[in-house]
Amino acid sequence: MSTPASRRVRVWDLPTRLFHWVLAGLVTASWLSGQFGGQPWLPWHFRFGYAILALLLFRLLWGFAGDRYARFSSFVPSWRAALAHVRSPRPTAGHNPLGSFSVFALLLVAGVQVMTGLLTSDGDFTEGPWAIFASDATVRLVSSIHRINRWVLLALVAVHLGAIVWNAATRHDGLVRGMISGDKEGLDVEPAVDNRTIRLRALVLLALSAALVAYSVNL
Repeated sequence: MSTPASRRVRVWDLPTRLFHWVLAGLVTASWLSGQFGGQPWLPWHFRFGYAILALLLFRLLWGFAGDRYARFSSFVPSWRAALAHVRSPRPTAGHNPLGSFSVFALLLVAGVQVMTGLLTSDGDFTEGPWAIFASDATVRLVSSIHRINRWVLLALVAVHLGAIVWNAATRHDGLVRGMISGDKEGLDVEPAVDNRTIRLRALVLLALSAALVAYSVNL
């Protein structure tokens, strides 16, 4: 009979894990293509941005329609809980109280980046699909926000990676391994549902998100 100390519990369903790793790859690709600029990089920069927007929209829906540990209600940010976790860290299923702040901050800043990208213009030949609907002054303002916010996003990513390294070095709770396998050890909690039904639901929501983004950027 397994004990809580040795029990492996599924906490991250496959859709949540794929979202995490695909988003990380797309943000990296978007950053690099934006840094290079020009042809053929800028068209790809926009495509990566559209894909990120579809993923973020999916995650917004999944925060309400996903299983227990993927739902926003399971990791509502709380300064009191975060401070208590710093003073006395405990294994948690899903995001811990500190991680919840990181997740919401990354989603918000990434959302600002892609939404402002829809209204940007380089002043030459390349502009976002929504730039034609806004005034020149608005496009200039949003373009400036887009340029500045990329550094905010980069800083948050750096903090996120630093926290992962620190966590791995000091607590050895298998955070990265858990986001790959979906399982965590040493927890006596209800496992997440990660079956064909939950994955089909995620696929439908992802298709809906991608369709909405495709429609919105081709108005």
